[in-house]
Amino acid sequence: MDLTLVWKAVLIGVVEGLTEFLPVSSTGHIILAEEVLHFEGPPDKVFEIVIQLGAILAICFLYRVKILATAGGVMRREQPALRFAAAVLLAFLPAAIVGVLAHKYIKEVLFNPTVVAVSLVVGGIVILAIERFAPRPRVRTLDEMDLRTALLIGVCQCVAMIPGVSRSGATIMGARVFRVGRAPAAEFSFFLAIPTMLGATVYDLYKNWSTLDWHGSGVIALGFVMAFAAAAVVVGPFLRFISRHGFWLFAWYRIALGALALVLLHMS
Repeated sequence: MDLTLVWKAVLIGVVEGLTEFLPVSSTGHIILAEEVLHFEGPPDKVFEIVIQLGAILAICFLYRVKILATAGGVMRREQPALRFAAAVLLAFLPAAIVGVLAHKYIKEVLFNPTVVAVSLVVGGIVILAIERFAPRPRVRTLDEMDLRTALLIGVCQCVAMIPGVSRSGATIMGARVFRVGRAPAAEFSFFLAIPTMLGATVYDLYKNWSTLDWHGSGVIALGFVMAFAAAAVVVGPFLRFISRHGFWLFAWYRIALGALALVLLHMS
């Protein structure tokens, strides 16, 4: 196995895991990282699809107690569990519909470093504005999430189909606008990621199944493991940090990274 390819796969897997649930755009980071590293993994984006799955499963592992309790509550028709499950599914629907309708256009037209760089900067400015002007929260725990707010958060998630916007950033900031506290906004974003990202992964596999090439399965598996591990490690500290300090640091990071990327792209 090519050792250079191995360390690139490790690095990109770590980048995916660290950024997937932060408001900084994992897709944008992957596109920029692959551009900078000249990464040429398995064709047809199978590497990117599988490492994303690793990050999803990390959330399933970390929140397994809540997931199992909700599933059990739904089976027993308990109202809190039914309401929470309905909120997640309702929030998932807008992105599912738009994703199916616009999938080809998004992949072919928007997935490029320039779009990512601009989206990072604009998204950072939006986060700063929301942090400054967000109204006082009325939803302070996950169990207080109502269906109307969940649907509005799901509509916000559609914006994240532009690479560089950030799925977690769009949903968390959307939740903040609709008066959800920082920690429950982030946690609801995590749960919403499960059907959204699983759906996107399955759809990508379905659309590309006839041309998928699993050559280099060792590299793919390595990226998967690193994405899982990095996501599992970063979620707890992220929640503690935003609960105390907010999202200012992530906003300025986005602006700095996007500006740097625009300069480098202009110079190349």
